[in-house]
Amino acid sequence: MSAFQTNQIPLQTLLRRADKGELKLPDFQRGWVWDEERIKSLISSVLTAFPIGALMTLDTGGTARFKQRKIEGAPDNADTTEASALILDGQQRVTSLYQSCFRRESVQTKTIRNKKVRRWFYIDMKKALDQEIEEAIVGVPEDGIVRSHFGRNIVLDLSTRNKEYEQHMFRLNCVFDFVRWQIDFNRFWDFSEEATRFTADFFDHVIKPLVEEYSVPVITLDKETPLGAICLVFEKVNTGGKPLDTFELVTAMYAGHGFDLREDWLGTVDKPGRQKQLRQFNPLLHGVSSTDFLQVVSLLHTNRLQKNAKATGARDVPTVTATRQSLLELPLDGYKKHAESAQSGLQAAAKFLHGLNIFRSSDMPYRTQLVPLAAILADLGSRRQHATVRDKLAEWYWNGVFGELYGAATETRIARDMVEVIAWIDGGGVPNTMASALFSVDRLDSLRTRRSAAYKGLSALLMAEGARDFRSGQPYGNTVFFGDGVDIHHIFPRHWCKKRGIEAGKFNSIVNKTPLSWRTNRILGGDAPSRYLDRLARGTTDSPPIQIHVIDTHLKSHLIDPTFIRADDFDKFYEDRKSALCKLVERAMGKDAFWGHETDEPEEEALDDEFE
Repeated sequence: MSAFQTNQIPLQTLLRRADKGELKLPDFQRGWVWDEERIKSLISSVLTAFPIGALMTLDTGGTARFKQRKIEGAPDNADTTEASALILDGQQRVTSLYQSCFRRESVQTKTIRNKKVRRWFYIDMKKALDQEIEEAIVGVPEDGIVRSHFGRNIVLDLSTRNKEYEQHMFRLNCVFDFVRWQIDFNRFWDFSEEATRFTADFFDHVIKPLVEEYSVPVITLDKETPLGAICLVFEKVNTGGKPLDTFELVTAMYAGHGFDLREDWLGTVDKPGRQKQLRQFNPLLHGVSSTDFLQVVSLLHTNRLQKNAKATGARDVPTVTATRQSLLELPLDGYKKHAESAQSGLQAAAKFLHGLNIFRSSDMPYRTQLVPLAAILADLGSRRQHATVRDKLAEWYWNGVFGELYGAATETRIARDMVEVIAWIDGGGVPNTMASALFSVDRLDSLRTRRSAAYKGLSALLMAEGARDFRSGQPYGNTVFFGDGVDIHHIFPRHWCKKRGIEAGKFNSIVNKTPLSWRTNRILGGDAPSRYLDRLARGTTDSPPIQIHVIDTHLKSHLIDPTFIRADDFDKFYEDRKSALCKLVERAMGKDAFWGHETDEPEEEALDDEFE
């Protein structure tokens, strides 16, 4: 952290600097949102000399260049002034005081019920002098009239200056021009001794402490404070608001260099951004976030820096990384250089996953694994088309899925896989993800919901294995997957299992589930397998008869032994299919599963995915 200092700065100085545009906001700051009651409470605190908390600012002119914007309500010419400091913490307080005490227009705020209103803020002079400060602060509609009974009765009329003077109501935005206001007030009262003494007392006891004595502690960060430290400080002091995401910070940083990252990602009315282009390319990419995209770019950028450093024999070799800090340090020229490759890599990743029978974003085992996959494919370029390369990538991918290694704290693994998988493809050692991935045979017993990565992975492997629908016999390719509403359903129906006292944890596991179309699942119902198989063979009103040997072929494509299921023998079916599914996983991972305790994952209730 670079040096910082704390100074007491008069409130009047802060508001004048905001008005001139010398004090502004970084573009990543969200808008002003305070309601009328909070503004009145703030004004009351200032008038009673109560501390309102420290502000935090950043001196401009350093390496962290943010796009600036003026305090809301500041005049247009403030836009053309280069700010000397940016507010990191205190926007709501500064803006509220600026608009209510300095600006010559009514304040656009909202009620506690979130209704937008415009208000003038007044001090009831007599109450203020009687030390009733909280009751002395009054919010008045823009027309100056306070009404009751649905607008029928006028409670307070301050629609003209003379009416303000008559009722001893001081409009707060005259506070820094009090002398002129005082002259006009005394003139209205014919410069009577009482009026003159009254305004003098009001100035001494209420206005003077505000305009001449009230100061705010301001913590100022040095202009050379690193970007990461600025962001950390901002988030620490803004605990009450919505967390600031990395994309917004990088957007603000690039905006300081004249590049609109938000437009590049989201696009405009006339030109689709990268997000829309990715979504239009393939449904698998619907869930790709702006941060995911920046991570892919960061991997490509830092990987290129590392390769260049090694090629030139540099002593300091950069680390390949996709951490939050690396995204904040991603230079604009690095983004511009690698954004197209990142987009191409994500599109190639969608094609690759489609080849693994993963068709929708919701069916992707780990979205986080998409980031290194895209970066690897982008770096490989045309080599990604080679069958040997794709086989290796598939083996790495399934090790990540069934080893359940991409569930949490993945930043280090993402970067390591980017380097190690490419090196492995080029003849190097096996990546750490593959070496450390283990799959327990008993894990199959606890895979019960489609939220599990391994559960989704097994569904995809079954479809890749050639699983055919029991009824139609069609393979679960893209057309069938989307057209026939394929989902995971029970083989031995839940209703049947419950009646026979079979343990719920067992009949709800992936061993007793398989992908089926919704039409087929309706035919299965809740009957014993022998009965619904007979129903399939005889045919229904909307399904013609199917020969038994054909049905058996379809069952075998799901790794189901027809002998056990036709005999309604759940236990033998379960053990046989569990073994078959285990072998399926072993082939995908390129290694043996082990017998032992499964990974510690919380058990989840099975989803209601069966028609009964």
